[in-house]
Amino acid sequence: MNNNIEEKLALLPHNPGVYIMKDGKGKIIYVGKAISLKNRVTQYFRQNSSHSAKVRAMVARIEDFETILTGTEVEALILECNLIKKHRPKYNISLKDDKTYPYLKVTLQDTYPRVYITRRVQRDGGKYFGPYTNATALHETLKLLKRLFPIRSCKTMESKRPCLEYHIKRCMAPCADKISREEYMVMIDDIVMFLEGRTEHVEKSLEQRMLQAADKLEFEQAGRLRDQLLAVQKISEKQRIVTGVGDQDAIGMARSGIGVCVQIFYVRSGKMVGRDHFLLDGSDDETDEALLRAFLKQYYNQATFIPREILLPMEILEQELLEEWLEKQKNAKVILAVPKRGTKRDIVEMAIGNAKKALEDESARIKQTEAQTIGAVLDLGKYLGLSRPPYRMECFDISHIQGSETVASMVVFEGGVPKKSDYRRFKIRSAEGKPDDFKSMREVTERRYGKADAEMPDLIIIDGGKGQLSSACEIIRGAGHITVPVVGLAKRFEEVYREGESDPVILPRSSQALYLIQRIRDEAHRFAITYHRKLRNKRNLVSILDNVEGIGPKRRKILLEHFGNIEKIKQASVAEMADLDGMNTPSAEAVYNYFQQNIKW
Repeated sequence: MNNNIEEKLALLPHNPGVYIMKDGKGKIIYVGKAISLKNRVTQYFRQNSSHSAKVRAMVARIEDFETILTGTEVEALILECNLIKKHRPKYNISLKDDKTYPYLKVTLQDTYPRVYITRRVQRDGGKYFGPYTNATALHETLKLLKRLFPIRSCKTMESKRPCLEYHIKRCMAPCADKISREEYMVMIDDIVMFLEGRTEHVEKSLEQRMLQAADKLEFEQAGRLRDQLLAVQKISEKQRIVTGVGDQDAIGMARSGIGVCVQIFYVRSGKMVGRDHFLLDGSDDETDEALLRAFLKQYYNQATFIPREILLPMEILEQELLEEWLEKQKNAKVILAVPKRGTKRDIVEMAIGNAKKALEDESARIKQTEAQTIGAVLDLGKYLGLSRPPYRMECFDISHIQGSETVASMVVFEGGVPKKSDYRRFKIRSAEGKPDDFKSMREVTERRYGKADAEMPDLIIIDGGKGQLSSACEIIRGAGHITVPVVGLAKRFEEVYREGESDPVILPRSSQALYLIQRIRDEAHRFAITYHRKLRNKRNLVSILDNVEGIGPKRRKILLEHFGNIEKIKQASVAEMADLDGMNTPSAEAVYNYFQQNIKW
């Protein structure tokens, strides 16, 4: 412990607040809160055998700390949550990738609100629902909402004419005043209630409006409301009634060798309306109680809706403090409860079971990923008879159209995974204008491996048969790289040719090694095609202004940015063009005369 820390420890007050631990580089590695800063922070630096391995490792890295005093412990808790979310310290328990979870936003601040998916939560008057961990399910929900409620999907309402959405009955065209704001906002209210799980209120509203429309002989409107009502009723039937009444979140937690998973079931008005699961980082040396407490802080610090009751699988410390904090967040009473029996306990057990299942699925996914990456690398090395597994592989492909815009690509895989930062692309000079894949392959391998001190991979893959392989080996061996294995992959039958052997290696059709080498080849092909198309499009998009004497890239850009397109430049006068910054009268006259003489109107 350095002198700076000892001096700060002596000056610590007994007030509540937040402490921020930093390493030698000034990086924040831990954030915590305490009802007495002096007692809590001093504990870290005492020789205490009860410290976990994680705490001992953290304390060994602490070179400095800061404190922020607060008025109450609840204020300290709020500040702690915000600082953890902002800095994501290494030694704090944290939700994996919680910054990327999407939300569904209803833009209530707009005159005619719309609904869309966003990953940014702002205090702008909109209403947010989420976060959601399953983006696919979220997109399906949005698609369902747009089918049930014909609200606008356009970002702006600048057009005053109904678009296609109106004609296919997916929008009521508020931009063209086809619907009043009062009627439109009724749909928005229904959407909000639907997303909150209050489908019975939506059903009553739709039924009442349907009957009113029928009484007024507005049968088309009544029919549309009837279809919405039937759809909502169908969805409502699928929701299982679990607790009778009220809004609740039921939380279950499970842990295994791969980590900790927390599952939440959302119960709104007695119906289960959805669920989410979250994986926790930094959980190895923490107790289940500490993990659950950390999750509650982080999740409900960013949640857009807090229910009246949160059902927990176990008792936690600081329960009263957390309830007080949640009440401040919700502006209403919130209860943390651990049900022992009955329906509420059943749904908590169901959440626990689903958390275990999520961990099993994650474990299976990890095993599958390992089989497709490291496992595939090991298998490929065995099938090709290599002395060591090809951890780093570089693959080359040539792309052109009848010899024009010939390019080559080099993609890199390490451990069976693409390393895109090492990708390279080459514009071939030796074979430009005439198709010659052999010469192109010699050029690209010369540019990559032509020097004797070039860093070499564990395996070089050439997209092509014996001819391309022979061309590459001629350059690679000529540069002095004798030991690196080089193979060619024939496209037709997925045959792998080794240097100096006439018979190919046939990889088993169901092997991960074959799938890996196909992925590498396909990635090289994609990368080459992308570059080839870019060059071809660049060639084809040469501006007509390039034919005007005195007009270069800068003046062309000035004209296009000011007038917008070629047609408006044709109609511009000499004076209009000459007045632009960067233009002058001779250049403006050159443009004007060119279009007058050479372009048929």
